[in-house]
Amino acid sequence: MADKYLLRVTAGPSYDPTSHQTVAVNSGTPTQIHSSLCDASISVRIQNYRGLPRGSPSTSSYFSHPPHTHDQYSISFSLIPHRTISGKSLIFGNDFEHPVRDRIPPGFSAAFGIVKWAIDPGLDGDVYADKPYLYGNALSSINILSVGPKVRENGLDSVINAEAGQGEEAITEGGFDGGQELRESLNIPENAAARQKWFLGGHDRLENWQWEEGRLYKADFFNPYLDFNEFALKLPGFSLKVLGYLGGEDYLRYVLKDKETGEVLFVVVFTLLPKEQLEAEEANSSQPSNSDEAKDATQADKSFEPHADDLD
Repeated sequence: MADKYLLRVTAGPSYDPTSHQTVAVNSGTPTQIHSSLCDASISVRIQNYRGLPRGSPSTSSYFSHPPHTHDQYSISFSLIPHRTISGKSLIFGNDFEHPVRDRIPPGFSAAFGIVKWAIDPGLDGDVYADKPYLYGNALSSINILSVGPKVRENGLDSVINAEAGQGEEAITEGGFDGGQELRESLNIPENAAARQKWFLGGHDRLENWQWEEGRLYKADFFNPYLDFNEFALKLPGFSLKVLGYLGGEDYLRYVLKDKETGEVLFVVVFTLLPKEQLEAEEANSSQPSNSDEAKDATQADKSFEPHADDLD
């Protein structure tokens, strides 16, 4: 059934799909987002990718790095906030515009329990709500976090230029150009898993952290459990295929947002599209329209009109 669909990934500064760009998956070329809230540069990698744009690489050298050889996907980003956001306010996760309660597959409650136990204990949400959501605090949900310098004067463009030629290098936990010293001043553990657990350990730790205006942050969210090609959740000792419960076009949306204000920094959407429908649309778009045919016919008629000099 999975081979009847293709995946399309888009990203933008809001929920509005008209503000989104198609992400070049596995390409090494990030998608840049600029808004009043932040500048962001987003890269998406998917193992064994089967989707749009046509001809996209099926994998990335990112998955050859030892920490990621078993991962199925990655959403990594560079972020420069345009205003300071409290550590307790910035959240990352999934949400939907419409109810999904009638399509939740059997076994979901057990799967969610495993996710909270094995992957993200800070994950919280309500999948039975009219607008379902699953959010975690960004400081404990994001797998890798690297803190950089203040770059407000040069902005994200200088960061992109500096990273040019680095290919699909994986982000590592820590800090650089003053970022490591900032982490140490807050007693944040150096190890990624320890940092995630540390921020789950007390509300005051979240309040002491600030996502500073003009500072560069690099982050990576990944795991080996979600297979986008099968739309299946493969957990330790448990597998849950959700493809059969999706009706028509459907999506999985990741969002980074300020929960206090509801403002969105960026959105990444994974949309499942029926291959047969796409092929029909592509075939129609390659055929000349009626207006084009009429125009061609008119031009052909004119080409056969006799000139005055040709008449006896």
